[in-house]
This record gives sequence, structure tokens and C-alpha cells, in this order.
Amino acid sequence: MPLFRAQTKLDRAFEISLFLKGIDGLLETLGGLLFLTLKPDLVLRAAHGIVGYHPDDFITQHILKSAEHFSKGTALFAALYLLSHGLVKLVLVVEILREHLWAYIGLIVVTAGFIIYQLYHILFQHPTFSFIALTIFDAIVIYLTTREYGHQKDRLRKHHLESAAAS
Repeated sequence: MPLFRAQTKLDRAFEISLFLKGIDGLLETLGGLLFLTLKPDLVLRAAHGIVGYHPDDFITQHILKSAEHFSKGTALFAALYLLSHGLVKLVLVVEILREHLWAYIGLIVVTAGFIIYQLYHILFQHPTFSFIALTIFDAIVIYLTTREYGHQKDRLRKHHLESAAAS
């Protein structure tokens, strides 16, 4: 018997946020696998092919400089970073869909960890619109997940009480 059925707008928002977290996890996992296969010379050639050869352009200079500093170590770090984030998100989303209550707590804790990192980045490094938007989204995910976890626990408790009474 499925415990989760969207009945309110907040329930639907939880479903959407869970879907987005799953897509994010899938894209991060695929990106991590891609970084495992990237070779530094291929990245540099691709950068030249994408931006052309306009050395006076600020964006071109930035892209080419980044590509020149791309190394196998950078690729491995990016791969491990993306794979670990992506796989954790995928597992938690799948386990929530499989109705495992522990996965709600896992998603809350992992997302809170991401928020801490993102806040550090925003406050002490380089604040960007994307990091601020992602942090707001993650805070909403924590709220919705906490709310849904409480609902699921109540439904499960009620289901167990009804089963015990019927026995």
C-alpha cells in the first residue's frame, strides 16, 4: 500500500522537489562518469573549438585559461565529487519512493550539508545567483521533506494501529 499520495499543493511541491533532486542526481552521476573519461588535451581542443581563437575576448580568455589548467587530477576530483553527490541523491530519492522512512532523514541531513557548503561559498568566497537560488531551493526541499516525513510517520503509525486492531 503506497503511503504517499499528493493531496495538497505542498504535497505536490514535495513530489516536484523530489523529482528535481532525482534529475540533479542523475545529471551529476552522468557528469562524474564523463569526467572519468576526459583527457586534458581533449578539453583544451574542445575549448578552442567552442570559443574559436579570439584572444582579446574576456570570456574566451577565461575558458581557454581554465582548459589549460585542466589536468587528470582535476578530472578525477570532479568525477569523484559529482559521482558521490549524484549517487547519494539518487539512492535517497529511490528509497523515498520505495517508502523507506530513513531516506527522508538522509535527504534532510545530506541537503543540510549541501546548504552549509553553499552558505560558506556565498559568504566567504564568491556569491553567485545560482548558488543563492540553489540554497533557497535546498531549504525548501528540507522543509517539504521534514513535513512529508511527519505525515508518513503518522500514516504508518495509523496503518499499524488499524492492522493490529483488525487482528
